[in-house]
Amino acid sequence: MDKLDLKKQFKSVYQASATAVAEVDVPDFHFLMIDGQGDPNSSSHYAAAVEALFTVAYTLKFMVRKSSAAIDYAVMPLEGLWWAEDMAAFVADRKSEWQWTMMIMQPGFISAEMVAAAIVAADKKKTLPALQNLRFESFNEGHCAQILHKGPFSEEGPTIDRLHQYINTNGKLTGKHHEIYLSDIRKAAPANWKTIIRQPLNK
Repeated sequence: MDKLDLKKQFKSVYQASATAVAEVDVPDFHFLMIDGQGDPNSSSHYAAAVEALFTVAYTLKFMVRKSSAAIDYAVMPLEGLWWAEDMAAFVADRKSEWQWTMMIMQPGFISAEMVAAAIVAADKKKTLPALQNLRFESFNEGHCAQILHKGPFSEEGPTIDRLHQYINTNGKLTGKHHEIYLSDIRKAAPANWKTIIRQPLNK
C-alpha cells in the first residue's frame, strides 16, 4: 500500500526557504480545528487541544486505511493561527492575551461524516475534554508570504521581522500570523526545530 504524502503533493506551501521570503498561493484546505486563548507554554487548554487534534487525526488515518478505500497517508503537521484582540499584546509577548486556532490539514477525501465518526471513536478510547470544541471546516488563506525559521520558538522574532519587512515593502500585511510546525519537538533538539512562518499578503 503506497502512502500519500500531502507535504510533497503541496510542496510549495509545506516547504519553505530559510534564506529567502517566498510568495505563495495557498489552496483551500480542510482542517480539524480548535480555538483557544492563553500562553501555549502553560495553558492546559492548549495542551488538551493539541492532544484532541492529533488523536482524531490518527483515528481518521487508521479508519481510512482499514476501510474499503484502503488509503494510507501521513498525518499532517500541527499548525497554528495566532493573534490578539489588542495586537500590541502579540508584539509585546503578553502570551496570556494571545488568541489561537490550532489545526491539522486533512486530505480532500475526508468528509464531515468521517470526522464525526472519528470523534465518537476517539471519545470511547480516552477522555478528551477538548473534543467538544473540535470542528472540521475549510480555510482559504489565499496569497501569502512565508519563510522557514530554524531554532526554538523563543527566537522567532528576527525571522518574523524579516517576513513583515518583506510584506510591507511589497504590499500590505493582513490576516493572522500562521505557523506550521514541521518538527516533532518531543524528539528534536530546539536548535533543529523547523517552523514555517506565514502571513497573508495583500498586494
